[in-house]
Amino acid sequence: MMLEVKNYNTFYGELQVLRDFSVSVAAGEILCLLGRNGAGKTTALKSILGLVPPRTGTLVIDGKDISGLPAEQIPRHGIGYVPQGRRLFKELTVRENLEVGLMTRKSGGAAMERALGYFPALKERLGQQSGTLSGGEQSMVAIARALCVEPKIIMLDEPTEGLMPSMIQAIRDVVTKLRNDGVAVLLVEQRIDAVLPVADRIAFMDQGVVQAEFDVDEVRADSSLVQKYLGVGHG
Repeated sequence: MMLEVKNYNTFYGELQVLRDFSVSVAAGEILCLLGRNGAGKTTALKSILGLVPPRTGTLVIDGKDISGLPAEQIPRHGIGYVPQGRRLFKELTVRENLEVGLMTRKSGGAAMERALGYFPALKERLGQQSGTLSGGEQSMVAIARALCVEPKIIMLDEPTEGLMPSMIQAIRDVVTKLRNDGVAVLLVEQRIDAVLPVADRIAFMDQGVVQAEFDVDEVRADSSLVQKYLGVGHG
């Protein structure tokens, strides 16, 4: 397994948010964490990155135990992160935002070229202020910035939220291409329709716990699973 997270217990103050949270993702696989608002999905990604460190638990990347490392060191082991809401430096240009990604692992210009290979449209926008881009283009920049880390694992927090259908498809295509290129993908979503086209496996999350995990084909074939774990109709 490329990424293994075992028994994370994570708190905000005295409030426990993750309870024995465990997931694993292989190279060339897309695992989707699916759950309602407040299920702990975003905290799970932040906890893996060390931004909200777990009190207990183990993190293994590519066979190496890196549990307890400070947050600034974890991405250097090959984890890219696309936060919810993109979090670009909006006053900086596209190029400058990508250079922030390069600094994480001291990657060179070749890493930026590879990242831009997934988003050819951005090549014409390198000198443009990021804040002047459309929402979809900003999502592309956020993903490209994460790819400048040259990640073995990429974690995306609701990357298609608020985007037009054509842009949602473009993002899905890139996520699928990353998987095909051997990257391990951990995708957070709260809408089942957003993940069925791309996920290999789905882990249903509620109240900080992974309640169940299924191959995507099982979920496609049995809509009662969505009802059971998300409490919503399968639209």
